Amino acid sequence: MAFEQRGKSDASRKRASGFSHSRGQASGSTEVRPARDKKPPTPERLEQRARNVLLHQLARSAKSTQQLRKILENREIPIEIAERVLDRFTEVGLIDDQAFAETIVNSRRNFKGLSKSAIKRELNEKGVPAPFIEVAIESITPEDDFEAAKELAARRIRQMSSLTREVRERRLAGYLGRKGYPSSVVFAAIKFAETQIDVT
Repeated sequence: MAFEQRGKSDASRKRASGFSHSRGQASGSTEVRPARDKKPPTPERLEQRARNVLLHQLARSAKSTQQLRKILENREIPIEIAERVLDRFTEVGLIDDQAFAETIVNSRRNFKGLSKSAIKRELNEKGVPAPFIEVAIESITPEDDFEAAKELAARRIRQMSSLTREVRERRLAGYLGRKGYPSSVVFAAIKFAETQIDVT
């Protein structure tokens, strides 16, 4: 009994004095080691990162050179590396501002009914060079814009047949104006649309 009690007492003293094996390991684990300095990425790694970023972005949707340049800038890719990779992607046809502009034109005409001026404004905002924009939109004539506005107005007015003429015309004017059509085209399109519904 006395031996057992003495053993417990010795163990308690060791724990209290920090000589136990487990406490020795624990106290050693609290030592703070200086952090290693991070080496800046090499030009080769930065170029690979730029390629990966561009491939990821282009897999999601087509983009202009300027849009991609801005993305690389935000990822802190040095400009000389970014330009080299952008040029390479352009050479192999992965980046094509002319094709991009024509895709936007077809999409905005067929699915959103935007006017020529609205499409031109959007392409400018996306950073497409002016010569590519002019080639992409040159086939859209004023007559095309008028026909597109008439179709939009006639389709929209059918949803407003229960409203007064004044309200219909005000809402149609706002709707066509947001599509980028000038006031002369808007008023003519609204006049045409009114003939397409039977108003009591």
